[in-house]
Amino acid sequence: MTDRLPQTELERWAARIRLPAGIALALLTAIYAWSVANAPIDSVQGVIQKILYVHPPLAYGTYLGFVITALAGGVYLWRERPEWDRLAVAAAEVGVLFCTLMMITGPIWARGTWGKWWSWDPRLTVTLLLWFLYLAYLLLRSFSDGGTRTARFAAVYGIVGVALIPLNYYVIEIFDDRSIHPDNLKRGSLGDGMGWPFLLGNVTLFAAFVYLLSLRVEVEGLRAAIAHQDNGESHGEELG
Repeated sequence: MTDRLPQTELERWAARIRLPAGIALALLTAIYAWSVANAPIDSVQGVIQKILYVHPPLAYGTYLGFVITALAGGVYLWRERPEWDRLAVAAAEVGVLFCTLMMITGPIWARGTWGKWWSWDPRLTVTLLLWFLYLAYLLLRSFSDGGTRTARFAAVYGIVGVALIPLNYYVIEIFDDRSIHPDNLKRGSLGDGMGWPFLLGNVTLFAAFVYLLSLRVEVEGLRAAIAHQDNGESHGEELG
């Protein structure tokens, strides 16, 4: 019988925050859905414009996930503690989920406003590149042995990859009139009655992000504990 791998501070935080985040998510979702249903219909785009209340918040969740991946990877390189590597993996997985949903809602909105599902617009192209970049990060982790060398390489990869985020955000301004994507939202750019649903969308999806991240951190901790126990039992059998 081997000792169980002790729970880290990050995993204890995840266990504490998961239930409150889940309750907050359930309550916010109901309020958010009501506010979107009662938001005014855009006079130009019609009802399809209501994707605004989910599409940009998904983008912000994507950015947050990949930034946490980079920060956790940096801390791992500095301190070489495996819980930070596990946080990086968890954040990347949640970030890829948000990015996937963003790329599903984007073409739906584009079909209703531009008349086509996809255009090689600068932002759409960079978003697709960002999605592939972090999908490759997850594939790298899943097909590797999970050792220290892999964790270090993944940490550097995550730090370098995060450079695409400011490019993704500012690419519209860089290409100016060559981009057909709407400009970044600024103060006062939303119409009357649209501000609260948009704010609630951001808060609700942030709660979803926190809940999913805490759940994934717990799962990664359990996987590490099981691997630790299996290695200990194998070592014991060899000694026996």
